Amino acid sequence: MGERMKHYLIKTKELVEYLEKEVKKFDALEDSTEEKEKFQHTLKREKEKLLVQISFFQHERLIHLIVTALFALMTILVFILVVTDFAPWTGVLLLLLLLLLIPYIKHYYLLENGTQKLYQYYDKLEELCHGEKEISRIHI
Repeated sequence: MGERMKHYLIKTKELVEYLEKEVKKFDALEDSTEEKEKFQHTLKREKEKLLVQISFFQHERLIHLIVTALFALMTILVFILVVTDFAPWTGVLLLLLLLLLIPYIKHYYLLENGTQKLYQYYDKLEELCHGEKEISRIHI
């Protein structure tokens, strides 16, 4: 899922930048043309597609939050066990849990930050759809 998130972020950034340029072109046209209406429809469709992807990533993020929290809880419990009643197997178990916890945290971090970035792209598309002139106030 991490590679998918990275790829989708790059693809979405390129799409939003392209659509921003196109909006500026259409804003230069004074009269409402059929092309302008088709472009508005395209903007809305892209915004809806992004919203669906955001919901997929939100679900994945929630699942990984639960798994990461459980691994962290187990790690803390095993750490307490190691401190209070050390046995070699508890030390090995603690080491294994720590080795698993680090990638889980890294992956959750990617999902969390990627989803936040997708929210920003969605907001940008929302502004483009509604024709707000002050596009630059959301920094991506």
